[in-house]
Amino acid sequence: MAAASPAAADSFDSEEFELRKHLPPRFATRKNDVYITKRTNFGAQMARCEKLLEGQFNEIYVHGLGNAVNRAINLSLQLKRRALGSIDLDVNTSTMEMTDDLIPLVDDADFRTRSRFVSAVHIRVFRPDSPVDDY
Repeated sequence: MAAASPAAADSFDSEEFELRKHLPPRFATRKNDVYITKRTNFGAQMARCEKLLEGQFNEIYVHGLGNAVNRAINLSLQLKRRALGSIDLDVNTSTMEMTDDLIPLVDDADFRTRSRFVSAVHIRVFRPDSPVDDY
């Protein structure tokens, strides 16, 4: 008999279990941290970033997790393009471990947890000492 694949080991029957995803860990937030989500209006996120950069901060940090990674990258690149060379980007990626609870819906099943890995991006948007040519 063949061994079960890792994906099969993590699968569950939706009739026997209810999946409850935990929220991602929240790090200490600074006033210049912007957490991008898929649900927040893109224009509002852009306006907030521009306001922070025009105000008291020379740099902001844009964070995206999971499905919001593409949106965080897109937002940062649009900020750079709108600034016409006065803004540059420093990008770091990471992987975060998330834990999900599998709540049994039937009496003979046991409570289980499941771990999964989610991609994350952390983008430093800053004003460099000299203007940037590639925007």
